[in-house]
Amino acid sequence: MMYGIFSYDIALPRVGFKTGDRIHGEYILDLEVVSLLGCFAGIPVDTTVFARPCLNEFIAQGKPVWEAVGKRLAELIAHETHTLASVHDQVFIHQSRVTMHLPVQIGDYTDFYAGIYHAENVGRMFRPDAEPLLPNYRHMPVAYHGRASSIVVSGTGIRRPSGQFLDGGKPMFGPSRTLDFELELGLIIGKNSPLGVPVPVQEAEDYIFGVVLFNDWSARDIQRWEYQPLGPFLGKNFGSSMSAWVLPFSALEPCRVAGMAQQPAPLPYLQQSTPGHFDLALEVVLQTQTGDELVISRSNARHLYWSFAQMIAHHTINGCNLRIGDVLASGTISGPTPDACGSLLELTENGTRPLNLPSGQAQPFLADGDTITLRGWLGEGNKQIALGEVSGQILPSFQQFG
Repeated sequence: MMYGIFSYDIALPRVGFKTGDRIHGEYILDLEVVSLLGCFAGIPVDTTVFARPCLNEFIAQGKPVWEAVGKRLAELIAHETHTLASVHDQVFIHQSRVTMHLPVQIGDYTDFYAGIYHAENVGRMFRPDAEPLLPNYRHMPVAYHGRASSIVVSGTGIRRPSGQFLDGGKPMFGPSRTLDFELELGLIIGKNSPLGVPVPVQEAEDYIFGVVLFNDWSARDIQRWEYQPLGPFLGKNFGSSMSAWVLPFSALEPCRVAGMAQQPAPLPYLQQSTPGHFDLALEVVLQTQTGDELVISRSNARHLYWSFAQMIAHHTINGCNLRIGDVLASGTISGPTPDACGSLLELTENGTRPLNLPSGQAQPFLADGDTITLRGWLGEGNKQIALGEVSGQILPSFQQFG
């Protein structure tokens, strides 16, 4: 039950709806063809949006339209034998035939630091003689503004970045030696907000169209040398990977839970009256060029300290406006146990305790040829709903400059 942008054969990229069944396997419902068949009659939707190469125009139709289209699609799929059976091969495209594209045109991208266990783990590593959390952490959702142009769809290779880092206490230039992943969720903004007008925390979820899995790749050595005093730059902006499929935000409702107690109590503009966290299981799979493949982390979105609504409220409290297609990422989602860490920085304690792989290889950070895949799901058994996974393989760096 997810939306994405796909192309196949000579057809141009258009909107698809991911579905599947025991008989036909994994398929994509071609919404342009479905609309031409008149299946959205009675819904006030501009059906030309389904022929577009991104979801932005469909999202701009508004929440009542998203809900009506989603309900109609569920009905069509449930009663396929009556409605779409005679045109099955024209509307259901097997996933093996398609190329997936970035689902939205992204205007702006903000990455939060809302995972408190990750923040504490990093603080203990780099400030062992001080409190692990900086003084502002429990008062506001900390974030940085990232680079939208280098966000790529799942399956796109990630080139090992080069930059400056310290070697023996002296700056040098070369390929990153400590390349890492970060296990995150991304919010796709579904509604524009006016410049200068904050979004109240109680209305913030109305601005979310859907959720994706998100990998904020990080060059830790470059990041460590550059991040003071202004924060992440070249250690982050070389690439981020996003799922090709967007799960509608409404699908998360059955797994809504209360988050951990926030102490001290946030300022009034960040106080929510309803639970704002979600029980989403998450896992990270490492596949190495030497043939190892294993789950290296299992976490859960309920471990975030700040909720999605609080992130949006804080983002806009100064009047910053949101636009359809913007991406707000959660930051690394680590859990309270060592096997629930959402980055190699934590899993290997900054490389001092490398992963011991089945092949006997010791792995402190990512090597060329490694592939990281993030997966997530909500619910159990027959009611389980999977998020679209996101994967990326590490490619060698370009030839070095002086």
